[in-house]
Amino acid sequence: MSGQSGSGTGRTALYTAEQRARRDSSRWTIVQGVLAPLQFAVFLVSLALVLRFLLTGEGYGAATVSILVKTGVLYLIMVTGAIWEKVVFGQYLFAPAFFWEDVFSMAVIALHTAYVVVLVVGYMSPAGQMALALAAYATYVINAGQFLWKLRQARLQGMSGLPA
Repeated sequence: MSGQSGSGTGRTALYTAEQRARRDSSRWTIVQGVLAPLQFAVFLVSLALVLRFLLTGEGYGAATVSILVKTGVLYLIMVTGAIWEKVVFGQYLFAPAFFWEDVFSMAVIALHTAYVVVLVVGYMSPAGQMALALAAYATYVINAGQFLWKLRQARLQGMSGLPA
């Protein structure tokens, strides 16, 4: 969290006034706003394909491609998110306001990357690969929840007069 406290409420604002201005004027804010729901849509399709494979044994190729697409979108949103964080907070990752979200994002990326490595090396069975993908997806859902919570906090702070 940023060290700025607002209006005697005891709550800490996510952004200083300057950071909020940079956030609101940055094209990277729009990029994140487009990529986040895109990534979620890709996740839902991929999740359905992975579950279909695990339940029926059919559609391994489609599930695999969908996981790779999901991983690519994840990498894209991570890189552009780091740029956004640099523009807004002056550092590429682990800004105090988003420290724990970034820490958990590393776990999300590690599991998605582990899937790609396992796929390329051929280390696990197809069912094992899909189980690893589901573990990666579980961490993604938690991480998405973290960011949605921060978005909610920012909106609530904006309504309360704190710099959101």
